[in-house]
Amino acid sequence: MLNKRRLLAGLALVAALAVSAPLAAMDKKPFDAKAFEAAQAAGQPILVEVTASWCPVCKAQAPILASLAASPKFKGIARFDIDFDTQKDLLRTFKVQKQSTLITFKGKQEAGRSTGDTNAASIERLLDKAL
Repeated sequence: MLNKRRLLAGLALVAALAVSAPLAAMDKKPFDAKAFEAAQAAGQPILVEVTASWCPVCKAQAPILASLAASPKFKGIARFDIDFDTQKDLLRTFKVQKQSTLITFKGKQEAGRSTGDTNAASIERLLDKAL
């Protein structure tokens, strides 16, 4: 028998899943070369973030990217994180000199890049280049 408490709990679960589904599509994952290459081969839009735990600009970018990740428009973007302090080989591979660098790819082609940007509108335009 369905009581009021179970009905409300079920509705809360459905609402939580509806809100979290777009976020799961653009969850940031640690950089993985095989996953990155697979996304490129599939022609998937990609965002590579170069971050550092101590970086105030990276911290300012995080809520902007989280907000954009919630948008259905960007649900198909594969999102990878490179740690500025520990992954120096990847910094050379991507020709990155500073943390807070965002790089978008449209398949195998780099579509855009920014460093130190905390403007939501310009970050959104950067992500648009990957679509």
